Amino acid sequence: MLTRRHIRVKVMQSLYAFNQSQNDRLATEEKFLKKSMEDMYDLYLLQLNLFSEIRGKAEKFLERSQQKHLATKEDRDPNKKFLDNKVFKILDENEHLRQVLEDHKITHWKRDDEYVTIVWEEIKKSELYGDYMHTRNSSFKEDKDFVIEIFKQIIAPNDKLYEYLEDKKLTWLDDLPLINTAILKMLQKLKETSADSLKLTKLFKSPEDKEFAIELFRKTYLNDEVLSSEMLGKTPNWDKDRIAEVDMVLIKMAICEFMKFPSIPVKVTINEYLEIAKEYSTPKSSIFINGVLDKLSREYKTEGKLNKMGRGLM
Repeated sequence: MLTRRHIRVKVMQSLYAFNQSQNDRLATEEKFLKKSMEDMYDLYLLQLNLFSEIRGKAEKFLERSQQKHLATKEDRDPNKKFLDNKVFKILDENEHLRQVLEDHKITHWKRDDEYVTIVWEEIKKSELYGDYMHTRNSSFKEDKDFVIEIFKQIIAPNDKLYEYLEDKKLTWLDDLPLINTAILKMLQKLKETSADSLKLTKLFKSPEDKEFAIELFRKTYLNDEVLSSEMLGKTPNWDKDRIAEVDMVLIKMAICEFMKFPSIPVKVTINEYLEIAKEYSTPKSSIFINGVLDKLSREYKTEGKLNKMGRGLM
């Protein structure tokens, strides 16, 4: 789930927070970094759990309809196609998902169920829902296509949910696009098998990615003076005080990768930090950072200081 770029963003945010707090407790900020990454998995579980909670709202809606004093024929014999959706059933009955939700204490929608109601009401009045409920039976493909479309068109772009998540945890705003993409891919790969066949996406694609996050944070922090000195004379017409702090952090992280991470190609490092700068810093930051890193990488190569191993890593 976590891409290397997103890992770099998490490290950048932690280093920036570390600089702002002006403390010297590395362990505290490292704990913040780990928590930020773990919280991302909570968001993934929270979004997955929303499907079951929406289905629960739909079930209560049908129960209330059947209990009406002047119930119609439709009320007495309701269309249960939404409740019987095979994708909802897989998510509801997966024991591993149920256990992980319990372990991570994902009970947000129980406490704040008004947001579940908001989403259910939007689904119920949508054209997607009307078309889907036009018949009483469906194939697995129709069920899956329907769930994917309500996720793409109603759940993922929902402003009220966005505001709710922002209030709960500020770092979730950066995580949400990646989480929604992971859920969409999971839904697209889902097959009509037993509920226990559902495979949850892992937070890290490999142990190396988790190690990369911690090592990048530690090595950038512990070598701060050395990395700062490497920038001297490489920022013409820019006083240190004029350089955006985020840019400073990104440049130091990139230099750290040049010098301390032999397996990462120089071009990959430069491209990754330019993209992060475009999203998180000033409009001209990517141009500035590109100039600094390009100059440094060429000098390091000439001087034999690039610590890279393997073909194509220069």
